[in-house]
Parts: sequence; C-alpha cells; structure tokens
Amino acid sequence: MSSSAIAEPVHQPFDPLRSRAEAEPDDRKQRTAALISQAAASEGEERRLLLDQVIVLNIPVAKALASRYRNRGQPLEELEQVACLALTKAVHGYDPARGDDLLVFAVPSILGELKRYFRDATWTVRPPRRIQELRPRLTAAEEELTQQLGRPPRPSEIAKAVGCTTDDVLEAHESGTCASPDSLNDSPPGDAAFSWIDRLPSEELGFKRAEAVAVLGPACRGLKHRDRRILEMRFYEQKTQQQIADELGVTQVQVSRLLQRILTDLRRSITGRRGTAPKVTKATKAA
Repeated sequence: MSSSAIAEPVHQPFDPLRSRAEAEPDDRKQRTAALISQAAASEGEERRLLLDQVIVLNIPVAKALASRYRNRGQPLEELEQVACLALTKAVHGYDPARGDDLLVFAVPSILGELKRYFRDATWTVRPPRRIQELRPRLTAAEEELTQQLGRPPRPSEIAKAVGCTTDDVLEAHESGTCASPDSLNDSPPGDAAFSWIDRLPSEELGFKRAEAVAVLGPACRGLKHRDRRILEMRFYEQKTQQQIADELGVTQVQVSRLLQRILTDLRRSITGRRGTAPKVTKATKAA
C-alpha cells in the first residue's frame, strides 16, 4: 500500500514544542475549533490531552494579552502566568454549544483575571477602589492632552478632561507608589547620612510603666496590708486563687470575691467613680 493511501490520524500526539509558525490566527482558530469538537466527543485521558493541545495552541494569545500590562510595576513573567492560568480555566470551562470561537469566551476571561490581579494582589498599600478605577482614565487623558498641548498637562486640565476634581487627580498620582513603595532603607533626597527608617518614631515602653506607677502607686498604698498581699501573690507571684486561699486559710470563692472587691476599690480610687475592675497588665504588676 502506498504512503498516500494511509489515512491521517484524527489528532496528532500532544506536542508542546510545536512551532508557533503553525499557529497563525486563522489556522489557530480552525485547529482550536477542531480540537474542542474532538474533546467534546471524548472523555478521560484522551479528552485531557486534547484540551492540553488547545491550551498550548492559544498560549501566544494569553501572553500577548499579558504584554498589554507590562511596565506597570509587575514582572511580565508573573502576568503571563496569570494569563495562562486564566486561559486554562477558560478552556476547561468552555461550552462548545456557545460557538466555535474559543477566544470570544477566553479573551474577556483572561483580561478580567489580569485586571483582578492588579486590583487585588499587587498593592502593598491598597488605595480606594474609586482611585484604582480612576488611574487608567487619567493616564489615557494625560497622554491625549500631552499630544494636543505639546506639553505635560496640569492636574486641573486632566481633571477637567476626565470629569473629576483636581484633588482626585493628585490622589491618584500619589497612589502610583502604593504598588511598589520606596524602601524604608532608602535615604531622603540630598541626605545620604540617614535612611527613612532612622527617622520613624519608636515606642518607648518606659513611659507606660512610669504612667502606671504614677497612677496606681498612691491607690495601691491606700489598700490594707492583706489586700496588697493578695495582689502581690496573684499578679506578681502568679499564684492561683486556690494557692492564695490555702495560704490565707479561706476558700477559693472568697479569694475570687476579695480580688473583685480590691480591683473595684482601685478603680474607684483612680477614677473617683464606681465601675468594673481595671484591666491588669504587665505595667500594673510593675506598679
């Protein structure tokens, strides 16, 4: 039998290294439609292999869509990964009954995932949704006005073109650093001797302790000796109520009531009014 009489297989084996030259737009559309049709009539491993071929065949489309968002502070490889994952989901969720053009369904899905990625995953400090949605409009208006005016437009001119306030334009411009803010280890302009982190205020815990001593000291000195001893055992020596009860020769219930009364007396002494027992912290213990 001559080689010309041999029938061509229904589909070729899965080959992820197939040349892109074989996947021109028209050819890609026809081959994608044929593979999806075969996958719809298949099941199991055969269907999975056919869908894998569809995905590989349309990866250039996903990467082309991802490239629209380059130079926006995110690595192109990361964007391509998001786009390819969206393509995979679209292929596996595609219903051939909708038509024979996969991209009519897949392209909006891929773009939606890319926009969602920028909206949800790329902000170190997330600005309001209103500002996020305003930024692309401002960018387009700024480019158009630059062409018309022959110079960079003023914020007020951009605001007038877009239909927002000048404050919105300024806020959207400042939010550009929210996706990739400057490092705190960087130095201010013209001052290399210090970094931003050196100028941040730090919390001085000693102030809290001094305040606790100043406030609680006189109140504690006004307590009876036994009351001060109960506070010392409970909050300084970390004894349980039962251990305190054993030392004092009373019941655990009595110790609980004594503690409640002592803390209430402290609050009344500090605030000058009745109230619930004060919250005991490390600063309280130190006092």
